Amino acid sequence: MKRFVIILLLLQTALADDTFQVLRNKAEGFAQVVPGKSIVFPADHGAHPDYRIEWWYLTANLVDQKGRDWGIQWTLFRQALSAQTEQTGWSSDQMWMAHAAVSTPDGHQFEQRFARGGIGQASVVNMPQFEAWIDDWQWLSETPSPLPATLKFNVSEIKVEMQLSSTDEWVLHGDHGYSRKSAQGQASYYYSQPQIGISGQIGEHRLSGSAWLDREWSSQPLADNQSGWDWFSLHLNDGAKLMLYRLRHADGEHWLSGSWIDQSGFLKHLGSDSIEMSELAFREVKIDQQNSLRLPLDWRINLPVLNRQLQIKPLYDQQWMGTRFPYWEGMVLVEDNEGNRVGEGYMELTGYQ
Repeated sequence: MKRFVIILLLLQTALADDTFQVLRNKAEGFAQVVPGKSIVFPADHGAHPDYRIEWWYLTANLVDQKGRDWGIQWTLFRQALSAQTEQTGWSSDQMWMAHAAVSTPDGHQFEQRFARGGIGQASVVNMPQFEAWIDDWQWLSETPSPLPATLKFNVSEIKVEMQLSSTDEWVLHGDHGYSRKSAQGQASYYYSQPQIGISGQIGEHRLSGSAWLDREWSSQPLADNQSGWDWFSLHLNDGAKLMLYRLRHADGEHWLSGSWIDQSGFLKHLGSDSIEMSELAFREVKIDQQNSLRLPLDWRINLPVLNRQLQIKPLYDQQWMGTRFPYWEGMVLVEDNEGNRVGEGYMELTGYQ
């Protein structure tokens, strides 16, 4: 126990000036992300402790019985603090962190949790059935797949219980799941389920909608000259889905990548030459009681190869995650060039502090 506390204190000290430096650290001793590796289901739904970091990341756009927009985010992160192979008991160097948020018609609330691995406080298993948990926050399926499942968590006094289901194929991003993050060789294994039916309760409110699950693991996902990323997952009203991200480089030569899933489920990979992203408006977001941060909250996305132009704007600006690793994550609306609503989704902005 004492050893793990010391490791946590050293980690927090190392990250005091740049909370995302852990994503740039060299990956000596950890498993490497390489092209050509096959992603295998259901095995890869579980944890990969020989890689430094991974996450199970759910976002959902919901509507209540009055037609009002709501949203939830639930993320479980695993991080290996060293490349040792011992993963059980008090000798484990696995750290777990979870973020949860609820965006309601009255505002945005979030919560974070931390736990150590090896002693039952948090983990992800998928045999004989999938379960991801930290304390009493739980994603539980009856099969080795994450879906169908029940998700239960709370944010402060707000209790959330959701039923999740999908029959769609898993989407492998990049080159069959090998997702490059820079020209220097950084990469991750990355897949998603973008079409999840979701329904349940938030407090006393009954809601339903569409959810998106992202799965990703790596040992060094960022290059030294990348400060953060801008990421979008969008459900369009015509049935198409879109994932895009921009990894920001210090020299302005940003790395762009994405996936377009059409109404039939056909997947098209989008590279930098297929994506045009630009900020339309910056606004101040309150990040604590004394400070604000200027963020790009309105965007234009142009996909020339698909003849698609989209404009993105938050449902409301104040969806800041003031967690140990701070970032903006929240519900967005998608509009066409005439201002008509043509979809919704989630946007994540990191590394702006």
